Amino acid sequence: MINLNRFDLATLRLFIAVADAGSLTAGADRFGISLPAASKRIAELEQHCGVPLLKRGQRGVLATAEGQTVHRLAVEVIARLEQLAQSVDDFRAGATEHLRLCANPSAFGGFLPPLLARYAERYPKVRIELEDMLSEDAVRAVQKGMAELAVIGDNVPREDLETYPCNVDELVLLVPRDHPLAGLEAAPVEQALAYDQVALARSASLTRKVIAAAEAVGITLRIRVQVRSFDSMCRMVACGLGVAVLPRSASTLYVESLKLVLVRLAGADVERLLLLAMRRRSALSAAAAGLVDMIEAELGAPG
Repeated sequence: MINLNRFDLATLRLFIAVADAGSLTAGADRFGISLPAASKRIAELEQHCGVPLLKRGQRGVLATAEGQTVHRLAVEVIARLEQLAQSVDDFRAGATEHLRLCANPSAFGGFLPPLLARYAERYPKVRIELEDMLSEDAVRAVQKGMAELAVIGDNVPREDLETYPCNVDELVLLVPRDHPLAGLEAAPVEQALAYDQVALARSASLTRKVIAAAEAVGITLRIRVQVRSFDSMCRMVACGLGVAVLPRSASTLYVESLKLVLVRLAGADVERLLLLAMRRRSALSAAAAGLVDMIEAELGAPG
Protein backbone atom coordinates (compact mmCIF):
# COMPACT_ATOMS: atom_id res chain seq x y z
CA MET A 1 0.00 0.00 0.00
CA ILE A 2 1.37 3.39 -1.01
CA ASN A 3 2.23 5.75 1.86
CA LEU A 4 -0.39 8.53 1.78
CA ASN A 5 1.72 10.74 4.03
CA ARG A 6 4.30 11.10 1.27
CA PHE A 7 1.87 12.92 -1.03
CA ASP A 8 2.72 16.61 -0.95
CA LEU A 9 -0.09 19.04 -1.79
CA ALA A 10 2.27 21.60 -3.30
CA THR A 11 3.69 18.93 -5.60
CA LEU A 12 0.22 17.76 -6.62
CA ARG A 13 -0.70 21.33 -7.50
CA LEU A 14 2.53 21.67 -9.45
CA PHE A 15 1.84 18.43 -11.32
CA ILE A 16 -1.64 19.65 -12.27
CA ALA A 17 -0.20 22.93 -13.58
CA VAL A 18 2.53 21.15 -15.56
CA ALA A 19 0.11 18.63 -17.09
CA ASP A 20 -2.39 21.36 -17.99
CA ALA A 21 0.25 23.55 -19.61
CA GLY A 22 2.18 20.68 -21.20
CA SER A 23 5.36 22.33 -19.95
CA LEU A 24 7.59 21.99 -16.91
CA THR A 25 8.79 25.56 -17.44
CA ALA A 26 5.25 26.95 -17.40
CA GLY A 27 4.43 24.98 -14.27
CA ALA A 28 7.56 26.21 -12.52
CA ASP A 29 6.82 29.82 -13.50
CA ARG A 30 3.29 29.56 -12.15
CA PHE A 31 4.55 28.46 -8.73
CA GLY A 32 7.54 30.77 -8.66
CA ILE A 33 10.16 28.05 -8.41
CA SER A 34 13.13 27.18 -10.58
CA LEU A 35 12.90 24.65 -13.39
CA PRO A 36 15.33 22.21 -11.66
CA ALA A 37 13.26 22.40 -8.46
CA ALA A 38 10.06 21.71 -10.37
CA SER A 39 11.65 18.81 -12.24
CA LYS A 40 12.91 17.35 -8.94
CA ARG A 41 9.46 17.55 -7.36
CA ILE A 42 7.81 15.81 -10.33
CA ALA A 43 10.49 13.12 -10.39
CA GLU A 44 9.94 12.45 -6.68
CA LEU A 45 6.19 12.17 -7.27
CA GLU A 46 6.77 9.67 -10.08
CA GLN A 47 9.16 7.69 -7.87
CA HIS A 48 6.58 7.62 -5.11
CA CYS A 49 3.86 6.45 -7.51
CA GLY A 50 6.19 3.89 -9.08
CA VAL A 51 5.22 4.76 -12.66
CA PRO A 52 6.10 7.55 -15.13
CA LEU A 53 3.44 10.27 -15.08
CA LEU A 54 4.84 12.46 -17.88
CA LYS A 55 6.39 11.85 -21.27
CA ARG A 56 9.21 14.33 -21.84
CA GLY A 57 9.92 15.62 -25.31
CA GLN A 58 11.45 18.56 -27.16
CA ARG A 59 8.04 20.26 -27.37
CA GLY A 60 7.19 19.85 -23.71
CA VAL A 61 5.55 17.15 -21.63
CA LEU A 62 2.47 14.98 -22.05
CA ALA A 63 0.71 13.01 -19.33
CA THR A 64 0.94 9.23 -19.64
CA ALA A 65 -2.17 7.11 -19.17
CA GLU A 66 -1.24 6.77 -15.51
CA GLY A 67 -0.49 10.49 -15.35
CA GLN A 68 -3.95 11.32 -16.73
CA THR A 69 -5.54 9.28 -13.93
CA VAL A 70 -3.36 10.93 -11.28
CA HIS A 71 -4.16 14.36 -12.78
CA ARG A 72 -7.92 13.73 -12.71
CA LEU A 73 -7.88 12.51 -9.12
CA ALA A 74 -5.46 15.21 -7.98
CA VAL A 75 -7.81 17.88 -9.36
CA GLU A 76 -10.62 16.38 -7.29
CA VAL A 77 -8.45 16.22 -4.14
CA ILE A 78 -7.30 19.83 -4.47
CA ALA A 79 -10.85 21.00 -5.21
CA ARG A 80 -12.19 19.27 -2.10
CA LEU A 81 -9.44 20.79 0.03
CA GLU A 82 -10.27 24.23 -1.37
CA GLN A 83 -13.90 23.60 -0.43
CA LEU A 84 -12.79 22.59 3.06
CA ALA A 85 -10.81 25.81 3.42
CA GLN A 86 -13.75 27.84 2.13
CA SER A 87 -16.10 26.15 4.59
CA VAL A 88 -13.77 26.91 7.49
CA ASP A 89 -13.64 30.56 6.40
CA ASP A 90 -17.44 30.57 6.24
CA PHE A 91 -17.67 29.17 9.77
CA ARG A 92 -15.36 31.91 11.01
CA ALA A 93 -17.58 34.49 9.31
CA GLY A 94 -20.67 33.15 11.08
CA ALA A 95 -22.07 30.70 8.52
CA THR A 96 -23.13 27.40 10.05
CA GLU A 97 -23.52 25.36 6.84
CA HIS A 98 -22.45 25.38 3.20
CA LEU A 99 -24.56 24.55 0.13
CA ARG A 100 -22.74 23.68 -3.09
CA LEU A 101 -25.03 23.78 -6.13
CA CYS A 102 -24.51 23.92 -9.88
CA ALA A 103 -27.21 24.53 -12.47
CA ASN A 104 -27.72 24.85 -16.21
CA PRO A 105 -28.64 28.10 -18.00
CA SER A 106 -32.36 27.22 -18.05
CA ALA A 107 -32.40 27.16 -14.26
CA PHE A 108 -30.44 30.40 -13.95
CA GLY A 109 -32.74 32.13 -16.43
CA GLY A 110 -35.92 30.86 -14.80
CA PHE A 111 -37.00 29.48 -11.44
CA LEU A 112 -33.67 29.23 -9.58
CA PRO A 113 -32.84 32.84 -8.57
CA PRO A 114 -36.17 33.52 -6.80
CA LEU A 115 -36.08 30.05 -5.24
CA LEU A 116 -32.62 30.67 -3.79
CA ALA A 117 -33.74 34.07 -2.52
CA ARG A 118 -36.51 32.34 -0.55
CA TYR A 119 -34.04 29.68 0.60
CA ALA A 120 -31.56 32.31 1.80
CA GLU A 121 -34.32 34.04 3.75
CA ARG A 122 -35.31 30.77 5.44
CA TYR A 123 -31.70 29.65 6.06
CA PRO A 124 -29.75 32.90 6.58
CA LYS A 125 -26.66 31.18 8.00
CA VAL A 126 -26.15 28.87 5.04
CA ARG A 127 -23.54 30.08 2.57
CA ILE A 128 -24.63 29.28 -0.99
CA GLU A 129 -21.91 28.43 -3.52
CA LEU A 130 -23.52 28.46 -6.95
CA GLU A 131 -21.99 27.79 -10.37
CA ASP A 132 -23.46 28.11 -13.86
CA MET A 133 -22.60 25.16 -16.12
CA LEU A 134 -24.07 22.95 -18.82
CA SER A 135 -26.05 19.94 -17.65
CA GLU A 136 -23.37 17.40 -18.58
CA ASP A 137 -20.74 19.30 -16.62
CA ALA A 138 -23.13 19.65 -13.68
CA VAL A 139 -23.67 15.88 -13.64
CA ARG A 140 -19.91 15.31 -13.52
CA ALA A 141 -19.55 17.86 -10.72
CA VAL A 142 -21.99 15.90 -8.56
CA GLN A 143 -20.47 12.54 -9.50
CA LYS A 144 -17.02 13.80 -8.46
CA GLY A 145 -18.27 15.35 -5.24
CA MET A 146 -17.58 18.91 -6.40
CA ALA A 147 -21.21 19.82 -5.75
CA GLU A 148 -23.98 18.23 -3.72
CA LEU A 149 -26.82 19.21 -6.02
CA ALA A 150 -27.23 20.01 -9.70
CA VAL A 151 -30.13 21.28 -11.78
CA ILE A 152 -30.00 19.56 -15.17
CA GLY A 153 -32.08 18.86 -18.25
CA ASP A 154 -34.00 15.60 -18.32
CA ASN A 155 -32.29 14.43 -21.52
CA VAL A 156 -28.71 14.01 -20.22
CA PRO A 157 -27.08 10.77 -18.97
CA ARG A 158 -26.99 10.72 -15.18
CA GLU A 159 -25.67 7.30 -14.18
CA ASP A 160 -25.63 6.49 -10.45
CA LEU A 161 -27.40 9.72 -9.50
CA GLU A 162 -30.80 10.16 -7.90
CA THR A 163 -32.99 12.74 -9.63
CA TYR A 164 -36.24 14.51 -8.79
CA PRO A 165 -38.32 16.91 -10.91
CA CYS A 166 -37.75 20.51 -9.85
CA ASN A 167 -39.25 22.67 -12.62
CA VAL A 168 -41.37 22.48 -15.76
CA ASP A 169 -41.34 25.24 -18.36
CA GLU A 170 -42.53 25.76 -21.94
CA LEU A 171 -40.19 26.20 -24.86
CA VAL A 172 -41.06 29.13 -27.13
CA LEU A 173 -39.62 30.77 -30.23
CA LEU A 174 -37.97 34.16 -29.82
CA VAL A 175 -37.93 36.41 -32.92
CA PRO A 176 -37.46 40.13 -33.72
CA ARG A 177 -40.67 42.18 -34.00
CA ASP A 178 -40.30 42.52 -37.78
CA HIS A 179 -39.75 38.79 -38.36
CA PRO A 180 -42.22 36.95 -40.67
CA LEU A 181 -43.28 34.69 -37.77
CA ALA A 182 -43.79 37.52 -35.27
CA GLY A 183 -47.50 37.89 -36.02
CA LEU A 184 -48.39 34.21 -35.56
CA GLU A 185 -50.10 32.96 -32.43
CA ALA A 186 -48.25 29.66 -32.88
CA ALA A 187 -45.59 28.71 -35.42
CA PRO A 188 -45.43 25.15 -36.80
CA VAL A 189 -42.18 23.65 -35.60
CA GLU A 190 -41.07 22.74 -39.13
CA GLN A 191 -41.47 26.38 -40.13
CA ALA A 192 -39.86 27.84 -37.01
CA LEU A 193 -36.81 25.59 -37.12
CA ALA A 194 -36.19 26.15 -40.82
CA TYR A 195 -34.70 29.56 -39.99
CA ASP A 196 -31.09 30.12 -38.91
CA GLN A 197 -30.83 29.45 -35.19
CA VAL A 198 -29.01 31.09 -32.31
CA ALA A 199 -28.20 28.43 -29.71
CA LEU A 200 -26.07 27.34 -26.83
CA ALA A 201 -23.31 24.81 -27.46
CA ARG A 202 -24.40 21.68 -29.32
CA SER A 203 -23.62 19.65 -26.19
CA ALA A 204 -26.14 21.66 -24.13
CA SER A 205 -29.26 19.70 -23.18
CA LEU A 206 -31.52 22.47 -24.52
CA THR A 207 -29.75 22.52 -27.90
CA ARG A 208 -29.97 18.74 -28.16
CA LYS A 209 -33.69 18.90 -27.47
CA VAL A 210 -34.15 21.45 -30.26
CA ILE A 211 -32.01 19.38 -32.63
CA ALA A 212 -34.16 16.32 -31.85
CA ALA A 213 -37.33 18.33 -32.53
CA ALA A 214 -35.93 19.39 -35.91
CA GLU A 215 -34.94 15.85 -36.83
CA ALA A 216 -38.41 14.60 -35.90
CA VAL A 217 -39.90 16.75 -38.69
CA GLY A 218 -37.12 15.99 -41.17
CA ILE A 219 -35.11 19.19 -40.75
CA THR A 220 -31.38 19.58 -40.21
CA LEU A 221 -31.06 22.42 -37.72
CA ARG A 222 -28.97 25.32 -39.05
CA ILE A 223 -27.13 26.78 -36.06
CA ARG A 224 -25.69 30.10 -37.20
CA VAL A 225 -24.44 31.40 -33.85
CA GLN A 226 -23.42 29.50 -30.72
CA VAL A 227 -23.12 31.42 -27.46
CA ARG A 228 -22.75 30.65 -23.75
CA SER A 229 -25.80 32.31 -22.17
CA PHE A 230 -29.46 33.15 -22.71
CA ASP A 231 -28.61 36.83 -22.52
CA SER A 232 -26.24 36.48 -25.49
CA MET A 233 -28.79 34.40 -27.39
CA CYS A 234 -31.43 37.10 -27.03
CA ARG A 235 -29.05 39.86 -28.07
CA MET A 236 -28.07 37.93 -31.19
CA VAL A 237 -31.75 37.48 -32.07
CA ALA A 238 -32.36 41.20 -31.55
CA CYS A 239 -29.58 41.93 -34.04
CA GLY A 240 -31.22 39.74 -36.67
CA LEU A 241 -28.69 36.90 -36.64
CA GLY A 242 -31.31 34.21 -36.26
CA VAL A 243 -34.20 32.99 -34.12
CA ALA A 244 -33.91 31.08 -30.86
CA VAL A 245 -35.82 28.49 -28.88
CA LEU A 246 -35.78 29.27 -25.15
CA PRO A 247 -37.77 28.50 -22.01
CA ARG A 248 -40.62 30.97 -21.63
CA SER A 249 -39.58 32.06 -18.13
CA ALA A 250 -36.10 33.06 -19.34
CA SER A 251 -37.33 34.73 -22.54
CA THR A 252 -39.84 37.10 -20.99
CA LEU A 253 -37.03 39.06 -19.32
CA TYR A 254 -35.81 40.28 -22.72
CA VAL A 255 -38.98 40.83 -24.73
CA GLU A 256 -39.56 44.50 -23.96
CA SER A 257 -35.94 45.63 -23.51
CA LEU A 258 -34.76 44.10 -26.81
CA LYS A 259 -38.00 44.55 -28.79
CA LEU A 260 -38.55 40.83 -29.29
CA VAL A 261 -41.64 38.64 -29.70
CA LEU A 262 -42.42 35.26 -28.15
CA VAL A 263 -44.20 32.79 -30.44
CA ARG A 264 -45.64 29.48 -29.29
CA LEU A 265 -44.39 26.35 -31.04
CA ALA A 266 -46.93 23.95 -32.53
CA GLY A 267 -46.36 20.34 -33.47
CA ALA A 268 -43.49 19.61 -31.07
CA ASP A 269 -42.87 18.57 -27.49
CA VAL A 270 -42.45 22.00 -25.93
CA GLU A 271 -42.27 20.88 -22.29
CA ARG A 272 -38.90 21.58 -20.70
CA LEU A 273 -38.40 19.43 -17.59
CA LEU A 274 -35.54 20.18 -15.22
CA LEU A 275 -34.28 17.67 -12.67
CA LEU A 276 -32.49 18.06 -9.36
CA ALA A 277 -29.63 15.55 -9.28
CA MET A 278 -27.68 14.23 -6.29
CA ARG A 279 -25.60 11.20 -5.34
CA ARG A 280 -27.92 9.92 -2.61
CA ARG A 281 -30.61 11.89 -0.91
CA SER A 282 -29.98 10.06 2.35
CA ALA A 283 -26.38 11.36 2.37
CA LEU A 284 -27.15 15.04 1.75
CA SER A 285 -26.02 17.69 4.19
CA ALA A 286 -28.72 19.48 6.17
CA ALA A 287 -28.29 22.54 3.93
CA ALA A 288 -28.81 20.55 0.72
CA ALA A 289 -31.67 18.51 2.17
CA GLY A 290 -33.39 21.77 3.12
CA LEU A 291 -33.33 22.95 -0.50
CA VAL A 292 -34.68 19.62 -1.77
CA ASP A 293 -37.50 19.72 0.77
CA MET A 294 -38.34 23.30 -0.24
CA ILE A 295 -38.49 22.40 -3.94
CA GLU A 296 -40.74 19.40 -3.25
CA ALA A 297 -43.05 21.49 -1.08
CA GLU A 298 -43.36 24.23 -3.72
CA LEU A 299 -43.98 21.76 -6.55
CA GLY A 300 -46.69 20.13 -4.46
CA ALA A 301 -48.38 23.42 -3.62
CA PRO A 302 -51.59 24.22 -5.48
CA GLY A 303 -50.91 26.42 -8.48
